[in-house]
Amino acid sequence: MVPKRELPVVSGDPLIELDGVEKVFTVRRRAGRLRRTKHEVRAVDGISFRVPRGEMVGYIGPNGAGKSTTIKMLTGILVPSGGRLRVAGIDPARERTRLTRRIGVVFGQRTTLWWDLPLKDSYELVRRMYRVPDAVYRANLARCVELLDLAPLLDVPVRQLSLGQRMRGDIAAALLHDPEVLYLDEPTIGLDVVSKAKVRSFLREVNTERGTTVLLTTHDLTDIEQLCRRVMVIDHGRLVHDGDLAGLRAAADGERMLVVDLARELPPIEGVPGARTVKVEGPRQWLAFPATASAAPLVAAVADRYPLVDLSVREPDIEALIAELYAGGGAARRKPGDVDPGAP
Repeated sequence: MVPKRELPVVSGDPLIELDGVEKVFTVRRRAGRLRRTKHEVRAVDGISFRVPRGEMVGYIGPNGAGKSTTIKMLTGILVPSGGRLRVAGIDPARERTRLTRRIGVVFGQRTTLWWDLPLKDSYELVRRMYRVPDAVYRANLARCVELLDLAPLLDVPVRQLSLGQRMRGDIAAALLHDPEVLYLDEPTIGLDVVSKAKVRSFLREVNTERGTTVLLTTHDLTDIEQLCRRVMVIDHGRLVHDGDLAGLRAAADGERMLVVDLARELPPIEGVPGARTVKVEGPRQWLAFPATASAAPLVAAVADRYPLVDLSVREPDIEALIAELYAGGGAARRKPGDVDPGAP
């Protein structure tokens, strides 16, 4: 990519600012054969946070939590129902066209590429739309093609690309005009292990070398672990955690799983401090232990006492962590008059 640009905002100043942002949708539900009633759905409920320039932040939560709604407000696609929102000092809802030149967006499985055109022609159209100078375009495209392994795909129509190939193509398209902010929704979906590693390495380089601010939504905890120092959790439209991933696990009191393959079928493993056997299937056993604890002492204890063939550590999925976090602290965050989402 081209040499790093001069940053117009002092380092440390927030590039993304949300203060009490809300988004309420009105939906109609059938109440009898002919009558319909109106109901309000509060998709985002008073969210406030700051993201400094150059930070890469994980923005996670279960399906329907409000992640995509937040990003759509940050891009100007949706207008907030209340609160204050700024991106690079711009109100997205009022100056969407001006903001477009400063952001890049990859919305999950919704491509921004032209379906019937070869990938390289889509990139040329992106260049013309954003009026990217030729030297900048060539340098950025060459770097994206190299790091995302896109050379064999440039002449392939987008409709013929696999989901993983198209995702890599979309990420490149979102960066050709040198955006200051990059919004990513599930950027590693549909990718194999090798391709995931390439995408993560690419995003890390874009963030560190170019100073690009990244807001990442994903259900893959490995994405968060390898890319983000900070993670924000949204649930039921509210921010329930803002900190590092270790803090999230500690707050949720979650558990990791040590999956052990023994040489033969044996009774449940016992006597391993800090762990308990929760499942046995033939020679394979599952041991649960606190998410904040190290797996190393457990592995050593099992290997010392049992005929160990193989093992792996499985992280708690985000859905489970958030469910535990919300169950443990959600009541304190609810406002008077709110309905308890866990109530029957």
